[in-house]
Amino acid sequence: MKNFIAWGLRVSILLYALLHLLSAFFDQPILLQLLSCTGITLILFASLSIPIQKFKLPLFILLAGIIILLLSDADFFSSFFRGMRRMQNVVGLLIVIPLISWVLQEEPYIEDMMGVFHRMVNSSKKFYFTIASLAQILTYFLLFGSLTMMYQFVDIVLKNQQGEIWKRYKSTAILRGYGLSALWVVTMPSFVVAVDTLGASIYIAIAQGLGIAIVGMIIAVFFISFQERKHNVAITPILQSEINNILQSASDKKVQIRKVIEFFFLFFTLFGVIFSLHAIWDAPLMVLISLVIIFWVIAFYIYKRRAYKLKSVAKQYVSEELFKQTYQLSLMIVIGALIYALDETSFAVHVVDGLNYMQEHLPWLNALYLLPLIVVLLGFIGLGPLTVMVLVAGILHSLALPYPPELIVLAITSGSVISIILSPVIMPLIIISSLNGLSLFTNGIKYNWKFCLVFFIVTQIYIQFMVQFW
Repeated sequence: MKNFIAWGLRVSILLYALLHLLSAFFDQPILLQLLSCTGITLILFASLSIPIQKFKLPLFILLAGIIILLLSDADFFSSFFRGMRRMQNVVGLLIVIPLISWVLQEEPYIEDMMGVFHRMVNSSKKFYFTIASLAQILTYFLLFGSLTMMYQFVDIVLKNQQGEIWKRYKSTAILRGYGLSALWVVTMPSFVVAVDTLGASIYIAIAQGLGIAIVGMIIAVFFISFQERKHNVAITPILQSEINNILQSASDKKVQIRKVIEFFFLFFTLFGVIFSLHAIWDAPLMVLISLVIIFWVIAFYIYKRRAYKLKSVAKQYVSEELFKQTYQLSLMIVIGALIYALDETSFAVHVVDGLNYMQEHLPWLNALYLLPLIVVLLGFIGLGPLTVMVLVAGILHSLALPYPPELIVLAITSGSVISIILSPVIMPLIIISSLNGLSLFTNGIKYNWKFCLVFFIVTQIYIQFMVQFW
């Protein structure tokens, strides 16, 4: 029975992805109906494969969507079927994105980058800024996997330094870097969902988010420098000694340079192809990213003359990676059903009326102040960045707020940054705590609440200035 459920689940996920891509290019009602049916079977098999204690949230959201539809004036079955495909772009992207990690596992790119650029990172501030930057670049390829990979890399460099200040130094650089990636990394599902749902310009959103991320890293460097002085620890000379020890057993310089060039080539080809096609092809952004990733991965293995590995990679991906995605995929589908159900009611009208009433009585307090705090609150009750973004962006899409969509994207993604760094009940902080052995409270709130407060204030200064300018 377990084998049948696992088989049915994998087939449902693959069929959902295939029908999603086909329906994006062929406007056939039969494809949409099959997509809805596949979404229902995916949830059914997911509920049978995941213990009920761990599947309570998707079931609760699905039940809420069903009740709302029953109480609305909409045709229940038609609306329910439409709701099953409301988040098809997000689900398709989530199915495809893990493929990127296979590329980065083929070569020791990060170690070679350290060998080439070691003179540029030979102080505590430079190294910290570099780690936070690399965490964002690796998130582009690995998402959650970048946390483990970066921590392992930093631990190789600073393997003999395990004191409290050193754990703070390592964990905050990686966690803050990963969190800031939510502002601009185009393969980060939460960011893409916000941009795509709200109809923002991808170019402006990335440029704006990257600018704020750089400011955030500067703030982070300021805070770690303060901690270094407070604990009276000289990180720079110890760091230089550790880097010199590593360089003694490093690869040949020419090999390192070639691998670094190859790494940046991979980064810019993926980034550049997505940008170029988005400029000339009127296709949904999430569909476009999914297609580019598939062909980019195939092209990589052909370029490396390892096309023979594609079959084993695909087999392992289907047998292992898809199964890991079960909970996230089913959660996205049922959230789509809930959002569609809310769209069938006057929920959006009441929210807009409430915001207008608030601004009439408190003119200085607009919605862009509150949106990040709402995202943070949802993060603290256990909803991950993507779940929150799908829910919040889906609702905001129907509100027609009187602000540029790029500013709304920045407001909610800045809330996502804070949620990632502080919330003890979502994955990034849990991963960091499992790696350094410190408590969730210590790694999150104790180490980062002041940074998050300053980051929120600085981001809001920019947002509110742009509102006035706009």
